[in-house]
Amino acid sequence: MTAATPKSPKRTKLLASLLAAGVAGAAVTGAVVGNTGPVFADPVRVESPMQNFGFADVVEKVSPAVVSVRVKSSVAPAQFDGGDGQATPFDNLPPDHPLRRFFDFGQPGQANPFGAPDRGQNQRPRQMMGQGSGFFISDDGYLVTNNHVVQDGSEFTVVMDDGTEYDAKLIGTDARTDLAVLKVDAENHKFTYVELGDDSQVRVGEWVVAVGNPFGLGGSVTAGIVSARGRDIGAGPYDDFLQIDAAVNRGNSGGPDFNLQGQVIGINTAIFSPSGGNVGIAFAIPASTAKTVVDQLIKDGTVQRGWLGVQIGEVNKDIAEAVGLPAAGGAIVTLPDNETPATRAGIQTGDVITKVNGQEVKGPRELARTIGNYQPDETVNVTVWRDGAERNVDVKLGNLASLDEAASANGQPSRRVPADPSTLSGYGFSVTPSEDGNGVAVGEVKEDSEAADRGIQTGDVIVSVNGTAVNSKADIERALKAASDAGRNAALLQLKSSEGNRFVALPIERG
Repeated sequence: MTAATPKSPKRTKLLASLLAAGVAGAAVTGAVVGNTGPVFADPVRVESPMQNFGFADVVEKVSPAVVSVRVKSSVAPAQFDGGDGQATPFDNLPPDHPLRRFFDFGQPGQANPFGAPDRGQNQRPRQMMGQGSGFFISDDGYLVTNNHVVQDGSEFTVVMDDGTEYDAKLIGTDARTDLAVLKVDAENHKFTYVELGDDSQVRVGEWVVAVGNPFGLGGSVTAGIVSARGRDIGAGPYDDFLQIDAAVNRGNSGGPDFNLQGQVIGINTAIFSPSGGNVGIAFAIPASTAKTVVDQLIKDGTVQRGWLGVQIGEVNKDIAEAVGLPAAGGAIVTLPDNETPATRAGIQTGDVITKVNGQEVKGPRELARTIGNYQPDETVNVTVWRDGAERNVDVKLGNLASLDEAASANGQPSRRVPADPSTLSGYGFSVTPSEDGNGVAVGEVKEDSEAADRGIQTGDVIVSVNGTAVNSKADIERALKAASDAGRNAALLQLKSSEGNRFVALPIERG
């Protein structure tokens, strides 16, 4: 038996340290130990300073600048109809029913339930009192509220935070953005006022404080966060609302939303409310929009906007593919029948507007806001995509206020189902010449077809395919074949209906 070779203390320590390092290395790298899990990057962590948090300092400073707005208006006497124009349980009451006298109150020639004669059609107009909120933006008495708060008003009263009342006069309104400016004239009095901040710096999740006059209570404060930006609620082409979850109710309209620096970042204008009260979804006009509008209202009493004179739609991925655009974006154009600045400049139906004065246009709403920021008679350079290439067109803008909305009501195509249709093979719908000879009318549309999925409906009239006018089934088939031969995966159909013009990208059938 061989005796063990003695080891020096120094060598023993070295071996022990190497062994420890080897075990540690295997554990860390997983190269030796096979049952260890994968290594991930660190999760997100946010270090927030601990502090006693509250809104009292902000509220104390800004509250004197926020007011209640009372609006008096005259309205014609209304007949009682249950309150909302809908059928009521009283509609079927027999004439001699004891409750009928309550239901008939307000009807011409009927007595009211308390025995006094009703003057019926000889009644004078009633005085209605509405209310909302507002806030001062200057020490000499200019204040901002909503257009829908002051609309049709004849007298305006501003109630301060301390209960003091002042008469106010209307300076101007802008229905398109739902903004209005009032003015209080008070000799030798300087009002506390707040400033419109920079909402472009506001981030989703930041605190917001709403001050206003909900349900006529006056001087009420709620707090929450900014829930979303750029909300489109279908109110109009200038929709670009901030969404907040601070409690906002009826009477908060026109009231300000503050950041923690006491700047106004939004003006409350609408709520989503199936119940009629707050459910945590409110919409505010961004301060940047209000700045431009308010300045013009104070200066001129009205807002002047440039007018291009086109109907526009969104360019999705399918439409981009159909017209050969590298990516979705911009706004596709349909032109009205009447002459407009766009038609005079040579813009055509089917053009996709991608830039204005070199500024990229992401979609229809952005185009509407961009053009609206220019003044009437200004000339702008519009970049359009047509026939697979960019073109630049100079357009002298018109005045949006001169737009005759009634013009769009003329010349609408019939939605009668056409007779004796011919089926477009593979596309799931049938067509026939339209009644007036312009375009091709859509007949039956199969429920499980691409046409139905893209929103093509019976009664629609196909005016053009990829910019080429069509008046027969053969015209459509030739245009579809040309698109296919060009390597396109979809064809762009221009459709007319009783709702107006629109574009649909229809995938091309192969084989």
